Amino acid sequence: MRALLVVNPAATTTSARTRDVLIHALASEMKLDAVTTEYRGHARDLGRQAADEDVDLVITLGGDGTINEVVNGLLHEGPDPDRLPRLAVVPGGSTNVFARALGLPNDVVEATGALLDALRRDSERTVGLGLAAGTPGSEDEGVPARWFTFNAGLGFDAGVVGRVEQHRERGKRSTHSLYLRQAIRQFLGEPHRSQGTITLERPGADPVTDLVLSIVCNTSPWTYLGNRPVYASPKASFDKGLDVLGLSRMSTASVARYGTQLLTSSPEHGPHGKHATSLHDLTDFTLHSKVPLPLQMDGDHLGLRTSVTFTGVRRALRVIV
Repeated sequence: MRALLVVNPAATTTSARTRDVLIHALASEMKLDAVTTEYRGHARDLGRQAADEDVDLVITLGGDGTINEVVNGLLHEGPDPDRLPRLAVVPGGSTNVFARALGLPNDVVEATGALLDALRRDSERTVGLGLAAGTPGSEDEGVPARWFTFNAGLGFDAGVVGRVEQHRERGKRSTHSLYLRQAIRQFLGEPHRSQGTITLERPGADPVTDLVLSIVCNTSPWTYLGNRPVYASPKASFDKGLDVLGLSRMSTASVARYGTQLLTSSPEHGPHGKHATSLHDLTDFTLHSKVPLPLQMDGDHLGLRTSVTFTGVRRALRVIV
């Protein structure tokens, strides 16, 4: 088996020694090429190269951003599970939502052992992915399409991600407390929290209007706070389309209510109430905003958008589990 290991040297929970041990363990089981990423987008370029060459397996050692880049490289010509290399992930980031949603250990050593065991058993699953693109006829029409593995967001949560990225560029570590502090600051500075600017449109249904927050989930949980899973859309699944949680008000009282519901959420119960909209298993829909709003995918801030069309693509990629 020919495999490519894509290593993010900035992964927050791994050391050079850990990476060396991982490479040695994998190389004993397969023909392995290990490449360390050197610039933003390098993992995407490596994934694209692997899709075009005779590579059987691509392994990522990094966080969700590294996985997202590799997936976008692998699927640069669209999904083709029978032809494309399989994907395997070893968590090395601060949260590792995709790996944990697949049921993988959050520890590098344990995850490597689980990966080797799965390869010996030839254990894999084919997962669905989300695809987001600029809406035809809008000012974002020419924005390239981009795949995401576990979630996307237009509005409030993307603004939080953008604030965190700014702090990381200044040398701050990506921690859960940093996210919570920036969420509070984003809320205090949110100009449209009493009446949102987002409209969700989907075929065959009335539009959902005046949303302040829109979270798109491809799996569940939505994220983790330490070891605590947080469920924005508990029914979301890699085996179905996309789920959406929308909030039409973010007053102090409603934020306290829905924030508490998120922190106490479970696989059976997510946020709910008068100002909450939950939609399940969508294939195609569009989010429009009256003003440009921040967009994030898999925890990566992608700038401002006014209109984004989402597609849930089932059985898009084979993953070792």
